[in-house]
Amino acid sequence: MNATDVNLYLVGFMGTGKSTVGRAVAHKLGFHMVDSDHEIERQQKKTIPEIFAQEGEAAFRAMERAFIESGHTGERTVVSCGGGLVVQPGMLGMLQSRGVVVCLHASVETILARTSRQQNRPLLVAENPEERIRTLYAAREPVYRRAGTMVLTDSRPLGDIAAHVVRIWQRDARDFAAAKR
Repeated sequence: MNATDVNLYLVGFMGTGKSTVGRAVAHKLGFHMVDSDHEIERQQKKTIPEIFAQEGEAAFRAMERAFIESGHTGERTVVSCGGGLVVQPGMLGMLQSRGVVVCLHASVETILARTSRQQNRPLLVAENPEERIRTLYAAREPVYRRAGTMVLTDSRPLGDIAAHVVRIWQRDARDFAAAKR
């Protein structure tokens, strides 16, 4: 495998910019971009809130696993992963075996500001969304910290964030490709 073909997986909490940064990075690299949440919605012909309501979170997590196992191209793809995907048992290792993993990070205040405008966040349907974000983030943070190089997305221009992610990918893709030889 050539380093220039290695997939990039963007992980991190909801609202950290995975989809937006993913599109910018894919454009810079000339890669295909897929968003795990959008692909699952397309395949299931349901929104994520509908999946959660009708089938439950466990079924959704199984759909995420199936998507990573076989739902996207194995090369030259940027995959924006849903916020809870990487915290499932075994998923971090699976992502790391398939490409470079970069974790996007933002403050709770930034996440709250970014997600408050969106209605398709079933895990934030709560009396106190800020408390829910803090609790969920605290539970997931240890996995995010192990997931790969962390990139802060607070108050930074998209171009700077994307350029930083590309540099990390270039470095880590060489190592990944060399290990696969």
